[in-house]
Amino acid sequence: MVLGDITTQAVDAIVNAANPALARGAGVCGAVFAAAGPGLEAACAALGGARTGDAVATPGFALPARWIIHAVGPVWRGGDRGEAQLLAAAYRRSLEVADELGATSVAFPAISTGIYGYPLDAATDVAISSVRESPCRVTVVRFVCFDARTLAAYEQRLA
Repeated sequence: MVLGDITTQAVDAIVNAANPALARGAGVCGAVFAAAGPGLEAACAALGGARTGDAVATPGFALPARWIIHAVGPVWRGGDRGEAQLLAAAYRRSLEVADELGATSVAFPAISTGIYGYPLDAATDVAISSVRESPCRVTVVRFVCFDARTLAAYEQRLA
C-alpha cells in the first residue's frame, strides 16, 4: 500500500473506480479520465457500460500504466443488499481481467469508498480478502490510498 495518486503509478494496469455507464465521474474516476486524455471517453463509450461487480479494460492512453481496468463497485445501501459480495466480485473480476491482459502488476484504489459511500473499514477488509483469495497470476498488487485515513486502514489490516 502507498499514499499517492493512482494515475501516476508505474504498473501494467490501474483500476478505475468506475460507474456502470463507464462515463467520466468524480473522485478517482474523474482523475483517471483527466490524466488519461480524450481517447478514454470514446473507448469507454464503445464498451457500452458494465454491471456492478464486473470489470472491463481499455488502453491506458496518456497514463504510465498500459491498461485501465474499469471496476464497478456497489453503492452502499446499508450493507444488507449484497454490497460485500458485489465489491468482492469487482476486485476478483479486476484481477481476472488483468490475467486476460497479461498484466503482472496492478494498482487498486479503495473502490466504492468515495461517493458510493461504502464504509472504509469494511471495504478495506473486502479488498484485502478478495485479492488474497484470488487465484490470479498478478505478482504485484498495490493499494493506492489517496489520503492518510485510507492508508491507515490498509496498514492496520495488512499488519
